[in-house]
Amino acid sequence: MSNTLLIIEDDNDINRLLEHILQNAGYQTDTAFSGTEGRLLLSLKNYDLILLDLMLPGLSGEELLCELREKHHMPVIILSAKGSLEDKVNVLSLGADDYITKPFEKQELLARVQAQLRRAGVYSASPQIQEPERENKLICRSLVLYPEYCKVTLEDEEVPLTTHEFLLLQVMMAHPRKVFSKESLYQAVWNQDTCIEDNSVSVHISNIRKKLARISNEEYIKTVWGLGYKMNI
Repeated sequence: MSNTLLIIEDDNDINRLLEHILQNAGYQTDTAFSGTEGRLLLSLKNYDLILLDLMLPGLSGEELLCELREKHHMPVIILSAKGSLEDKVNVLSLGADDYITKPFEKQELLARVQAQLRRAGVYSASPQIQEPERENKLICRSLVLYPEYCKVTLEDEEVPLTTHEFLLLQVMMAHPRKVFSKESLYQAVWNQDTCIEDNSVSVHISNIRKKLARISNEEYIKTVWGLGYKMNI
C-alpha cells in the first residue's frame, strides 16, 4: 500500500503540479485549496505526510500547523514563496519538519518527501495499529517511545511530536546515560555533518520539554551545562 500524502495549496496550477509529480512517483494524494479544507480532510483521514503552503485563504498555514501539532506527528513539509531566514525558523519552531522555497525542482521535492518518510519510519498508511505493548519500546520512567510506530506516551497519554522531535528523543532514550552535544544530535537527526543553524537542536528540545510538561511536572531531559543534553533517568 503506497503512502498517502495531503497537499494543501491554494494556487490551482501548483496544486495540480504537485499532485501530478507525486502520483507519478507512486504516492496516493488528496488535495485541499484552503486551510479550512485541509483541516477538514485531516479530521476525516490519516496521512503519512503533508505538503503545506503558508499563504492560504481563511486559515493560514501557520495556524493550521499549530492546530495539527496538537493531535498529529506526521512529517510536514512547508512549500512557500517566503524565503527569509526568519520565516523558516518561525515555522520550524512551530513544528514543521522541512521547508522548500518556491519555485522548486521536482527532484528536490521528491528527495525531501522520501527523506521525511524514511526518517519517520513510515512505509504505508496504517490506521489499524497492533497493541504497542507487544512491540519493542524505549522506557524512561513513565515516558515510553515506540520506534516502530513513531509513538510516544507519557503516563499513558500520547505526546504529539514532530518527526525531528521524535528522532531527537529516540536517540537520547536509546542511550539514556550518554551526554549528547548539540552537534552530535544534529548530525544524528538531520543527517548532516554541519549544524548550520545553532539553535535548531535547542528549539526542538525546548518544544519537547513543553509538550512533556503539559502532562507531567517531572523533568525528563536534563541540560548538562557546557556539554549538551541527556535523559534524566
